[in-house]
Amino acid sequence: MEGILAAGRDCAKQKLVEHVSWIRDAELKTRYLIMIHRLDGKSPTWIADSLKVGRGTVYRVQARFLAEGELGLFDRREQNGQRKLTDDYLRTLSEVVAANPTDYGWTRPTWTRELLITTLRRLTGTTIVLSTMSRALKQIGARRGRPKPTVACPWPEREKQRCLQEIEALVAELPKNEIAVYEDEIDIHLNPKIGLDWMLRGQQKEVLTPGQNQKRYLAGAQDVRTDELICVEGRRKDSGLFVLLLWELVQHYPRAKTIHVILDNFSIHSTRLVESCLETPHGRRLKLHFLPPYCPDHNRIERTWQDLHANVTRNHRCTDMPHLMQRVRSYIRNRNRQKAAAV
Repeated sequence: MEGILAAGRDCAKQKLVEHVSWIRDAELKTRYLIMIHRLDGKSPTWIADSLKVGRGTVYRVQARFLAEGELGLFDRREQNGQRKLTDDYLRTLSEVVAANPTDYGWTRPTWTRELLITTLRRLTGTTIVLSTMSRALKQIGARRGRPKPTVACPWPEREKQRCLQEIEALVAELPKNEIAVYEDEIDIHLNPKIGLDWMLRGQQKEVLTPGQNQKRYLAGAQDVRTDELICVEGRRKDSGLFVLLLWELVQHYPRAKTIHVILDNFSIHSTRLVESCLETPHGRRLKLHFLPPYCPDHNRIERTWQDLHANVTRNHRCTDMPHLMQRVRSYIRNRNRQKAAAV
């Protein structure tokens, strides 16, 4: 850069400044900004830090500009020949990522980029490098995450789908004088759940645990129309806690002809105590609808519990249970207030 005369440098910089405002392509705009800063006398290290690029990128852009002028800033990869990341390649990659390596004859249970490259070469005959595989994964929206442990429903698929369809129809065709809620219980631990968080490279945040764990339990019901969450608390997760919730529902909806409770097959929902409650005059207004076994994704309140954990219990710093439960109640009140305002 020092070999360019000052007058020529100023002229070249002015031209780049005029043209950069018309550019919409982010990568091309970055290359223009690199050269504008270099012509302004900024160091490659300063430019790399400011534009969040590598120093090697700064030197490559500079070399192409010195050799070819402004045209050297344009991306000419389209002239490299046939594209490797074709629609068929990306479609096959999506199918492979969604499956398990063992489905393709590998003993390793998780995918690596190298393993994906080898597998896709077998299936498509196309060989790419690691950086291209990273771009391909980004294009299909793939991400690294924790798999969710699940248990297969023991019911025949036909019977399972029929039960789910009946519940969906109940919710969709619910009469105005009837109520339907999704019910479930949640554990609140004084020892915090550990979850992902942002932190600086080379540092790891610490979450202080009180040591001896304590537990509280919530039984909750989520209204299918308003999303309002009705909860009761207890020190044990048993039929008594569930019955308290049923009584709370009867009082909360005094004018409802029928209160439909959609719930899982947890044993506390089917005890003699529950049956006795349902046989009372008020209890006859309640009707339980059991989901197929091991189908938590079809219980809407599960997602609400996940939000509660994310906003309150995960990585929390409460030192005692009363403080933690106060935060739980506050979250539920604020959530219900926001849902009511949105209706």
